[in-house]
Amino acid sequence: MKFTTLCYIEKDESYLLLHRTTKENDANKDKWIGLGGKFEQGESPDDCLFREIKEEAGITLTSYRFRGIVTFVSDEWEDEYMCLYTADAWEGEIGQCDEGELLWVEKEKMTSLNLWEGDRIFLDLLASNQPFFSLKLQYQKDNLVNAVLNGTSLEFFDIRDQEGQPTGKIKPRMLVHQDGDLHGTSHIWVAREVKEGSYELLLQKRSATKDAYPGCYDISSAGHLDPGESYLDAAIREVREELGLSVNEETLQFVGMHDAYMKAEFYHKPFRNHELSGVYLYKLPDVNHQFNLQEEEVESVLWISYDDLLETIETNKLPNCLFKDELLMLRPYL
Repeated sequence: MKFTTLCYIEKDESYLLLHRTTKENDANKDKWIGLGGKFEQGESPDDCLFREIKEEAGITLTSYRFRGIVTFVSDEWEDEYMCLYTADAWEGEIGQCDEGELLWVEKEKMTSLNLWEGDRIFLDLLASNQPFFSLKLQYQKDNLVNAVLNGTSLEFFDIRDQEGQPTGKIKPRMLVHQDGDLHGTSHIWVAREVKEGSYELLLQKRSATKDAYPGCYDISSAGHLDPGESYLDAAIREVREELGLSVNEETLQFVGMHDAYMKAEFYHKPFRNHELSGVYLYKLPDVNHQFNLQEEEVESVLWISYDDLLETIETNKLPNCLFKDELLMLRPYL
């Protein structure tokens, strides 16, 4: 087990980064990271921090914060415990580093650099000023395959091709939505026949705590596919979790695939959502059915006629995150 420190020195919404280009057999070769290195015998985390910053940048820190512990597990490199710091004041002039090039990089431009995927997770935690945290990152070669924050596993998605097939790469949800990677979701529209040949559709109002489109009206039930999960299995799971409905392959009607892209901003963060969705229809046998709503996901539900819903999407009469072309896919099935 290796013990290290890493520090992101900041000023004017920029970080001082080291582009590691010179050392051979370097796990961080060609990556952009903060400053730091291995503990020496008898050193505390702070001792290591001060020494490494002095050696790599020629400065002495005068204001710094210990932000978290990051545990790295890899199939290629030895396991590592890293003490993560930020600093915002120092003495001396920043010099040259024999391990690569030191450059100030604006925080908002860092995602364009060659970063470890896991680094993007803890950089986001730093940017949002999260309290002291423990983050475990597991890699297979250069691919991040698991992440656990304060004992809770983060959600990962399969990255998919245009045919909806997994590419073999998985990625954390937060990074998928930052980068706009194509991923899979299942959409389940619940309908009830109010008179012969006339249907209403169920909308859910998204919880106010959702990370995207809080408080907006959405498809009856929808959700992301877990890694390795099929569209049908995700549809059956989501409608059970969100609405308390038990459905199966025989009662769900497959409508088609829908490719959609949305770009927005939530909580001062960019949100790029590229979904390839399996669209399903479920005709409710009991028109007076009482739903068991998943409180953390669904605030309430609303029945609306097809024509009124079409008008709502076109005029934004109700705040919603629906696609008109997806609704039109349903018309032949109602």
